[in-house]
Amino acid sequence: MPLVAAAVCPHPPLLVPELAAAAAGELDDLRTACAEAVGRMLAAGPDVVVLVGAGKRSDRYGPGDSGTLRPYGLDREVRLAPGGARTGRAELPLSLLVGAWLLDRAGATGARRGYGVAADATVEQCRRIGAELVENPAERVALLVSGDGSACRGERSPGYDDPRARPYDDRTAAALRDADCPALLGLEPELATRLLVAGRAPWQVLAAAAVGSGTPWHGDLTYYAAPYGVSYFVATWLPSTPDGASA
Repeated sequence: MPLVAAAVCPHPPLLVPELAAAAAGELDDLRTACAEAVGRMLAAGPDVVVLVGAGKRSDRYGPGDSGTLRPYGLDREVRLAPGGARTGRAELPLSLLVGAWLLDRAGATGARRGYGVAADATVEQCRRIGAELVENPAERVALLVSGDGSACRGERSPGYDDPRARPYDDRTAAALRDADCPALLGLEPELATRLLVAGRAPWQVLAAAAVGSGTPWHGDLTYYAAPYGVSYFVATWLPSTPDGASA
């Protein structure tokens, strides 16, 4: 069972307190939930953490690849892994950049890899990527999966209000809570695009990796809200014990 744990977090730049400035306190509950989920994932003792998040294209990233928060108002470089030899690629997608920041904030020092998943990846492509990420049976892998829900939760949301957004997000929340892989794999890509859902493909990669592990999973959803008209989810997945609880 190469997959030993997974954490699901959103990736708004405002998770970084310096970017939130005076509004930093508004997301304190979200930051706390993310920190706890990442901590539980790391407690599983993985050999490597693979960061998975939406990108412009599907591509692998190494420890020396980096991104910058400059477009969001903070002149700071974030490397996928601290101390990773610089590769010259400064193009981490926001999802992986925020994921790396969460790991840095948690004091994680272990090995890291990244995989950006094209926002328009098909379900079958997500299945293949998920299987690839955990194909080495000798390596204990944890997944840090970054993705936002719909951005159409109200008239002030980035995508304005769409009555289909709440049901889509509720389905996603239930699937993450229950570690329901078929439900995640059943999320419709076309509707996700219309609702500006950034996490659909990464969540389906997680589901595929979990299915490939051959073990039952226990999910724990600890945050679900749409504070700025964008839905954010935080969850932890751990292998189930015989009584159905997390290991």
